[in-house]
Amino acid sequence: MNEPVLACYGLERSFAGGKVLDGVDLELRKAETTVILGRSGSGKSVLLKHLNGLFRPEAGRVVFDGAEIGSLHERELVPMRRRVGMLFQGGALFDSLDVGGNVAFPLEHHQIEYDNSRIEHLLELVDLAGTERRMPSELSGGMRKRAALARALALDPEVMLYDEPTTGLDPVTAQQINRLIRSLQSRLGLTSVVVTHDLASTDFVADRIAFLYNGSIRAAGSAEEMRRSVDPVIREFMSGGADSAPDG
Repeated sequence: MNEPVLACYGLERSFAGGKVLDGVDLELRKAETTVILGRSGSGKSVLLKHLNGLFRPEAGRVVFDGAEIGSLHERELVPMRRRVGMLFQGGALFDSLDVGGNVAFPLEHHQIEYDNSRIEHLLELVDLAGTERRMPSELSGGMRKRAALARALALDPEVMLYDEPTTGLDPVTAQQINRLIRSLQSRLGLTSVVVTHDLASTDFVADRIAFLYNGSIRAAGSAEEMRRSVDPVIREFMSGGADSAPDG
């Protein structure tokens, strides 16, 4: 079996005196999409932000491409972050920049030469061709998510992290985002991690599901395996009985 592209072992993190992550073990393999499920407040987004060094573990290890990243200085994290893109829950577009400027921002920040064709290509990847001069305030929620995704793809990442990509979207728009996640995985060979509370999205995009509960991965497997689980906690969640509000 191939070595994982990105993994964490024994990961721990506390906030306000409470343990949020308590010994998380998770391995992500090349060109697979792993969905992290769990109840509201279970730490899914906290886990995601450890995978690209935005949060540092109190204990345990985060390993990317064979190198431990948890102890790296901020400057040492730059090469890794060029290879790991992230779509934030709200998109986090810069309201003062047009769409083209938002997409170009990572390229300019890393002093990478580009031309307009590069921006056009990135927007075409997310079905936003011709929107370069539009401002974020002129975009629908789904378009904002796609523009933010184009920006996250600007540095040609090998891994994509998605934090609640369908939250706040109507079912039709949410399914467009789901199809885009699958399409990018296939076209670009991306290794992806999706944090979501949306079971319909999970069924569509997941190659593998990891269920986060009480600070650790309670179980992992395919969507079919998770739905067949005899674990009462997982059965309740997969049947829609658990609180399905997104993490804060």
